[in-house]
Amino acid sequence: MLARPRWTHVALPVGDIDRSVAWYQRYTPLALLDARRDADGRAAWLAHEGQVENPFVLVLVMFDADRGTPQPQLAPFAHLGIEVPERADVDRLADEARAEGCLAWEPTDVGPPVGYVCAIHDPDGNVIEISHDQGVHAKVLEVWGND
Repeated sequence: MLARPRWTHVALPVGDIDRSVAWYQRYTPLALLDARRDADGRAAWLAHEGQVENPFVLVLVMFDADRGTPQPQLAPFAHLGIEVPERADVDRLADEARAEGCLAWEPTDVGPPVGYVCAIHDPDGNVIEISHDQGVHAKVLEVWGND
């Protein structure tokens, strides 16, 4: 039973769900949680594997009518943010994205509170920010307790 409201997901339309799922599994720590099909198209739910206490899901939806057409929603600055443990992780992902032609912002040390960041475009052109030492999780712990 749900004791209080909670943040659960963000949904993004995509033009090629298989390509998008593979991309998110490569560039982010997200794993496929569920896949569905209905009369209008397909959906995939991606989340952190094993995160059951406060799960957050990225829902990718491909409507059959839009298949093959990119569906950018988050651009040029709106983005999904993912924090990585090491600064080298930002550089590695930026190098991979640059080689594949999907690097949106070069790695930059913006300083506190933003930290070291780059951004990459998913297959639909949405911006995914990769950060190190951004402090979002640290701020949650500071304000609302330890995990």
